[in-house]
Amino acid sequence: MSRGRASDQTASVYLLDQEALIPRNHPLRAIKKMVDQELRELQPILDGAYARQGRASIPPERLLKAMLLMALFSVRSERQLCEQLGYNFLYRWFLDMNPDEPAFDATSFTKNRKRFAEHGITRAFFELVVALGIESGYASDEHFSVDGTLIASYASLKSVRPIDGDDEQVRDGSDDDDPGNPSIDFRGQRRTNTTHRSLTDPEARFARKSNFGATSLAHSGHALMENRNGLVVDIEVDAADGHAERRCALQMVARARERLGVHLSTLGADRGYDDGAFMAALAQANVTAHIAMRDRKISLQDANGRLRLNNRLRQRGKPYQLSQRIRKRIEEAFAWTKGFGGLRRARHAGRWKLRQCMEMIAAAYNLLRMVKLAASPT
Repeated sequence: MSRGRASDQTASVYLLDQEALIPRNHPLRAIKKMVDQELRELQPILDGAYARQGRASIPPERLLKAMLLMALFSVRSERQLCEQLGYNFLYRWFLDMNPDEPAFDATSFTKNRKRFAEHGITRAFFELVVALGIESGYASDEHFSVDGTLIASYASLKSVRPIDGDDEQVRDGSDDDDPGNPSIDFRGQRRTNTTHRSLTDPEARFARKSNFGATSLAHSGHALMENRNGLVVDIEVDAADGHAERRCALQMVARARERLGVHLSTLGADRGYDDGAFMAALAQANVTAHIAMRDRKISLQDANGRLRLNNRLRQRGKPYQLSQRIRKRIEEAFAWTKGFGGLRRARHAGRWKLRQCMEMIAAAYNLLRMVKLAASPT
């Protein structure tokens, strides 16, 4: 056998079949099939979000798919994704882009983000993915779990200023002339959520995971999970004020029944939901609370304002034990969202932008779960 040598002369014309470049068993094929199906159902909303005349925009379907790619392949920013579109044929194939088609600019996300929020496009897409999981038999109709997590804010602690202060930019009030990384002296100052706000992300709040943890600016993210296969059926983003877990749980329970039509008979949760008013609201909604309760008496207030003691909540039967064992799977969804989805720290300032990111990352997580479930022999 003779030695092979690389040719110094490159061809000027190539004939490429993008479909042949993608392996037949690549998991992105099954995901693309499901995504295209949901985008066809989303056409009425997309048509109503854009004008019929004028300069054509980047196809919104392409932007939604690009947001899924960022979660599925842990792309750290929109700018990096647009850069990789110049040479990554897998991404181009998923976005239905021709090999010679120029990649769109990262500002396309910025220009369309507010339009997506006004018309609820990312929320509608996420709910279509959840509905597909329910119709396919992957999701439970009765048994669910709920939990919350802290998502670090885009802003830094240096951006925190008194609410009644005059500073408008982070470099205001600095001890030096370095606008990129100003020196701020907070010694001797007590900073709380009632007295201070971040100039970069005013909706962020001081929060910490435990009594001994470090305090940081954060938002609270919440998820409602079905217990059969661990699909995320709803998400919510709220202020990290210590009460958001129970407040968002009731919102997601009501929304799941109204929009998805699920029965929802049991709800598992950890000790953070051990609150009498919260469990009374669940009882009023005919939902059995499977909550890890502390060893104390719980006073519940019913609709008539009378205080009563619900001893049934203290029963530790097999349904409760099973619900508590499966409840831990929701941590897997949060770990994937922060690790692979890139949401360990918010990419943007603003709670509504963070909600968009969580909706698309949760949709990507559900799509990946359904592909694995479809390939499973059981």
